[in-house]
Amino acid sequence: MISAVAEMYAIHPQTLRLYEREGLLRPSRSDGNTRLYTDEDLERLEFILNLARDLGVNIAGIAVVLQMRERMEEMNRQMQGFVDYVRTEMLARMQQAQNPPGLVPVKRPIAVVTKAPAATRKKSS
Repeated sequence: MISAVAEMYAIHPQTLRLYEREGLLRPSRSDGNTRLYTDEDLERLEFILNLARDLGVNIAGIAVVLQMRERMEEMNRQMQGFVDYVRTEMLARMQQAQNPPGLVPVKRPIAVVTKAPAATRKKSS
């Protein structure tokens, strides 16, 4: 599959082998040891090629950029986890504030009957 990917991106297969050797790409392998490139691998390759071709970044620089990108993605996952935690806590506390412990929540309105003042009552004779 390496030759197909190399042809698709107009690069030499040795370039792909170099990127793999340097740890920039990590395609999985089949039982026959053929490289298997996922869509994620191909997106990563496109990113690498853009850095190299368009920006002139060398392999060491590409490695640094990829590491920074992975760290940023991890930080983003952690931040999202924190946001989810805060949202859950806020909802739980709002629920507690609406239903304080010791009080029974009212499911339906209750009619309150009061006695009329003595002056307005009919006197029975």
